[in-house]
Amino acid sequence: MGLLALAIAPGIVICLFIYIKDKYDHEPLYLLLLAFVLGVFSIIPALIIELVVGKSISEMMTGSVLYTAIYAYLIVGLSEEGSKFIVLRSFAYPRKSFSNPFDGILFSVMIGMGFATIENIGYVLQHGFSTGIVRMFLSVPGHATFAILMGYYVSLAKYDATKRGWYFFLAIFWAVIFHGTFDFFLFRGTTLLHILGALASFIIAVKLSLRAIRRKQLLSQRYTEGNDSIEEEEHSLFRK
Repeated sequence: MGLLALAIAPGIVICLFIYIKDKYDHEPLYLLLLAFVLGVFSIIPALIIELVVGKSISEMMTGSVLYTAIYAYLIVGLSEEGSKFIVLRSFAYPRKSFSNPFDGILFSVMIGMGFATIENIGYVLQHGFSTGIVRMFLSVPGHATFAILMGYYVSLAKYDATKRGWYFFLAIFWAVIFHGTFDFFLFRGTTLLHILGALASFIIAVKLSLRAIRRKQLLSQRYTEGNDSIEEEEHSLFRK
């Protein structure tokens, strides 16, 4: 029971943190809970792809840097972030309640934490307490940053139909880039260099995620104050 609580707690805490950050227009709790549950089930297609396609690639290219990159970015990163994006795009995006600039981040994080929580349960129950502690501070928050970056651009798509396809692409692209980079270094080994590479990717993603949250909060405030015709402007997260 203790290990199960350790596995579940990080995702719940992050969900509560993001919910509190949504200061101006809270979504119905049942929709957020449903998004979380759908995030749990979104792990199924990702697992199938990783098991079937990943095994085939590993038989051909085991141990090479190229294989590690393909596996980290295309097999793991793309399959997992793609699965989460499908839920965000098909379930949350079309809803009338997705009506505030912060909603992209809110729904994306709920879905991402559903995915990360069920994944975390598997790892922690299999590998134990120490794995749970490490993943509490790295892997689960990492999934949260990927979700925030994805939600940031999906929100832009909601307010600019002319660039919708481009923003959807960026939503998946940046989530996969940071997810893949984080995993790439860890898949290559556990030397100090590998750990520092993963940590650098994680820290950059955290900084960009906090910046995305602040921007959406500001836009959400303007929207709530009566600027119903608000149109979001694209601002690169890499510029302050």
